[in-house]
Amino acid sequence: MRMPVGRRTAAGGGLGLLLLLVLGLLFGVDPSLLVGLSDQPSGGQQAPISHLPEDTRTLGRGREDELADFVSVVLADTEDTWQDIFAAGNARYREPRLVLFTDRVSSACGFTDAAVGPFYCPADEKVYIDLAFYDELKNRFHAPGDFAQAYVIAHEVGHHVQKLLSISDQVSRAQKAAGRADANRLSVMLELQADCLAGVWAHHAQQARNILEEGDLREGLNAAAQIGDDRMQRRARGFVVPDSFTHGSSEQRVRWFTRGLRSGDLDECNTFEAASL
Repeated sequence: MRMPVGRRTAAGGGLGLLLLLVLGLLFGVDPSLLVGLSDQPSGGQQAPISHLPEDTRTLGRGREDELADFVSVVLADTEDTWQDIFAAGNARYREPRLVLFTDRVSSACGFTDAAVGPFYCPADEKVYIDLAFYDELKNRFHAPGDFAQAYVIAHEVGHHVQKLLSISDQVSRAQKAAGRADANRLSVMLELQADCLAGVWAHHAQQARNILEEGDLREGLNAAAQIGDDRMQRRARGFVVPDSFTHGSSEQRVRWFTRGLRSGDLDECNTFEAASL
């Protein structure tokens, strides 16, 4: 993944047909859906950081600084993209705040420890990123790479977009009136839509700033697959309970992220009216 000039540089080529075919074989995605990303120059700015608390679950200062810098730059890129998308619809994008932590954190949504991982709190409109989760993403979930990390950030920003569009508030009200199974299904719809919105960001960021390098899509799709409910449950308990899914299966997460990436269209992310998830 290409970082903005002056922040980070890396060598890499374009998206070849061979890579797209490999992605299709690995993830069951039609390679033709991924064709059409353009190659244009890049740019960006640093995003604000609320705080980086001192705590007992440390990564080493150098590693924390590296991850904090990466997260803030990716967040800034999502802001550039969503500002343009909202402006095209005659609306204003209100930027989320970023909070970094590595152990536990208190938010308007309550006290949370690192077991939850990165999350978005709609009550204070802040994106909370557990820095240590990125090492877990690589070592425990076997999803390394810059774009895998960027996908996680973009997914949480997708929840912020849902908040601005009043989608998350509507889902929350519906869940309170629903039984557990229906409430879980609404949660899956919300999460898959956030995956699709992450893909929308990647589509527009690539067109505007040429952020993707060869292998980046594979990293993003692999991350989406590795944190699907089915794989997470199988790792934790050895079996899968679909009715308890809250984020969607690996196949669903890959498919909806790919849908947003291919189209770049918010209308394509309407999981709530989709014939099937």
